Amino acid sequence: MPPTPENKMSASSSASGIDGTQGGSRDRILILDFGSQYTQLIARRIRERHVYCEIHPGTMDLDAVRAWEPSGIVLSGGPSSVFDPNAPQLQPEIVDLGVPVLGICYGLQLLAHVLGGVVERADDREYGRAVFKIQRDDPLLAAMSHGSERVVWMSHGDRVLSLPPGFVVLGTSDSSPFAAVRHADRPIWGLQFHPEVVHTEGGAELLSSFVIDLCGCRPDWTMETFVDQTTNAIREQVGDGIAVCGLSGGVDSSVAAALVHHAVGDQLRCIFVDNGLLRRGERADVERTFGDTLGVPLVTVDAANRFLGALKGVTDPERKRKIIGHTFIEVFEEEAEKLGGADFLVQGTLYPDVIESVSVKGPSATIKTHHNVGGLPEQMKLRLVEPLRELFKDEVREVGRRLALPETAVGRHPFPGPGLAIRILGEVTGERLSMLRGADAIVVQEIREAGLYDELWQAFAVFLPIQSVGVMGDERTYDNAIAVRCVTSVDAMTADWARLPDEVLASISSRIINEVKGINRVVYDISSKPPATIEWE
Repeated sequence: MPPTPENKMSASSSASGIDGTQGGSRDRILILDFGSQYTQLIARRIRERHVYCEIHPGTMDLDAVRAWEPSGIVLSGGPSSVFDPNAPQLQPEIVDLGVPVLGICYGLQLLAHVLGGVVERADDREYGRAVFKIQRDDPLLAAMSHGSERVVWMSHGDRVLSLPPGFVVLGTSDSSPFAAVRHADRPIWGLQFHPEVVHTEGGAELLSSFVIDLCGCRPDWTMETFVDQTTNAIREQVGDGIAVCGLSGGVDSSVAAALVHHAVGDQLRCIFVDNGLLRRGERADVERTFGDTLGVPLVTVDAANRFLGALKGVTDPERKRKIIGHTFIEVFEEEAEKLGGADFLVQGTLYPDVIESVSVKGPSATIKTHHNVGGLPEQMKLRLVEPLRELFKDEVREVGRRLALPETAVGRHPFPGPGLAIRILGEVTGERLSMLRGADAIVVQEIREAGLYDELWQAFAVFLPIQSVGVMGDERTYDNAIAVRCVTSVDAMTADWARLPDEVLASISSRIINEVKGINRVVYDISSKPPATIEWE
């Protein structure tokens, strides 16, 4: 049954930082991450129900959990076994906070393990679709009737052998006698399957039942309320100060700039740094959109030689990112001084940037430093304003549309802050940049003409420092290769390579080889994320 107001932790009327809880409801869900590849999907499903949530490490300190004041807690799955010596553990006090708790897969096993049940290693790992049979009516399964069956997605190596005292069975599968359980008197539920994946029938409705019906969260976290709340938070943070924003022409920085300009007007000064690592026509597009269309104060800085000089001889991708981040800040601080000084730096950091750059799974490794969160110097004069750091990309696009940004800016494919530098494997040179710009422009043009641009998450070219023999005309060539990368995705946390029509690939290849001097071979990247990342570096 849903918790009574007395059982819920008290809500505060304000929050620090800039997130989706400013100035309104504190109804929000805390997701404790134990390493599941699906954790971000849990967050997406909850936000689709217009309820705010955040992902934090499963090792989050108990006092920090109390201070966060969640309306409910979700324990994610994870690859570990509760028997592993270094497996992440659950603090038993978490379930004594008086808010509803939902354990998913490994989260269920942790609940059973710490509350007095028995967990055992399964003879065979259960992975894939299974038939879930509902044995008992419960508010968590409100969309499912007693005796009905649903297809669900399983992915586990351990299983619960016996339940802790006070728990009852809600549903079973052929291999999981405790596929869904709950405590008879306390607001604690557990699922062996993954409701967040699309393969689970009714999974989104199940999560909705948990966060809205059982946790009592009001579904009022929308991008409209986000804009209103974040506008107030920006005004409070910036005060009478001056903020500067680096425009790259990408969706993230464009929406961040528009939002801050909406909040503080001409207290925002936009600086467009031409770092020499941009796509063809980027500079003109930015100047036209912000300087002409939106009327945002904009200064363009030509720093191409400075960036290329700093990158000379550098081949390691992490060093590239850090050099670009440091040089970017140096240019910014110098330009801010010319503008009469500035106090804040606006960045278009998104939630996936934060997740990828900061390990939230305890022992897991950082995949790569993101330009917005890991490439900045430790000592920086400007204080950061990151109004989008709790949003996924589709949410950012919606914010941009609400701020009346043109669709050409809002609907663009993501472009990395380090620019073409991380799409050139090896050293970045003027010659390689020229070849990559030409190839990249052809890829985008062909994708647009085929009517595929809006169906793809990203489409771009990568310069490979690999020379191979070719024949052009009657002459032998020994030139470079271009890799074409086109992927589909929802939020960049996972991605699949796009199955482009043969004729589109043929046209892209033919044009690049014929029109870009120095390229005689084109390959198509058919790697998904995971195991690969979307960008090559």
